[in-house]
Amino acid sequence: MLRRLHHTQPESFAFTPDNLAWATAQLTKYPEGREASAIIPLLWRAQEQEGWLSKPALEYVADMLGMAYIRALEVASFYFMFQMQPTGSVAHVQVCGTTSCMICGAESLIAVCQEMIAANPHDLSADGKFSWEEVECLGACSNAPMVQIGKDFYEDLTPEMLRDILTRLGKGDVPLPGPQNGRYGCEPAGGPVVLGEGNNARADHNGSVQIASDIGETVKRIVGTEVPLTAPWTDRGGRPRNDEAAPVEFMTAAKQAAAEKKAAKPAEKKVAPKVEDTPASDVAEKKPRTMKAPRKAGADDLKQLKGVGPKLEETLNELGFWHFDQIAKWGAAEIAWVDSRLKFKGRIERDGWIEQAEKLAAGEETGFSARVKKGKIY
Repeated sequence: MLRRLHHTQPESFAFTPDNLAWATAQLTKYPEGREASAIIPLLWRAQEQEGWLSKPALEYVADMLGMAYIRALEVASFYFMFQMQPTGSVAHVQVCGTTSCMICGAESLIAVCQEMIAANPHDLSADGKFSWEEVECLGACSNAPMVQIGKDFYEDLTPEMLRDILTRLGKGDVPLPGPQNGRYGCEPAGGPVVLGEGNNARADHNGSVQIASDIGETVKRIVGTEVPLTAPWTDRGGRPRNDEAAPVEFMTAAKQAAAEKKAAKPAEKKVAPKVEDTPASDVAEKKPRTMKAPRKAGADDLKQLKGVGPKLEETLNELGFWHFDQIAKWGAAEIAWVDSRLKFKGRIERDGWIEQAEKLAAGEETGFSARVKKGKIY
């Protein structure tokens, strides 16, 4: 299936403040310089916020992670869990069409979707509330046929049951997910035949259905106000803990042994680092010489610097940098000034902007700039 950007796009995208706080916390899970590893969770959160992934959303996440836009598009278009077109404002219905469900009547469920939502997959219903698609196996074969709506499964369906579910969702109700034919889970249709009287002590619903019933959020999208899933190095608000506050139980045995060994060593005499070895964050800032506009010959293509995309080039221009020779003259203090005004710190030194800028200002090429000129870098 060919997956492309939708022909109709919104003008912009931005995370809500809550989602932005969540996304920023996720980046602490990855080593410096490897923030791009967060691409899937951040794209998923963007989709949860809007219902689908628009071009501005892809670019927003790519900028946040320091990635080329095409790389974000590659990820989104590869994984079918990402929707590349608008979805229903109430629900997107995914009908399983693989073997077990197909044998048990998935085609009749697809017919219901075509009748009540839209004739073609991914098209919106007339009121914009619903969309649908056929998907591969969702792993509930013993309860076929079934559909996934939002986060939950509706199983053991008939066409009449699906019609009723869609009608109720359209009115604002949230039908109870799980088996729709009276089954508790995936026991035989005639009832359980093992465990004897122990079956009478069970809860009203199986575990997943009970949770969905308690939360009541089958089709509710994540908005960022929920308590986020946290990692050992974050507190419950998703904020990184201070090293001193990090609990010992989260340290691996190897790290703990190394820490104890280091503590046992006599204190070494500290040597003052050279200016060029001092991290930009530890250097007093000094504003570089900037320009209000490029020279008459025109601005240099700053995208020939590794790590600089269209958005970052625009940011550099806004700061007053248009030419390679300007960047080539930055020292540690100037780097610190610019670094503090970029979304991600350390990028200048990590990607070697100064060295690249010196070569480009002298009329030479770098391996990266050569690829840019050939159109092999977006």
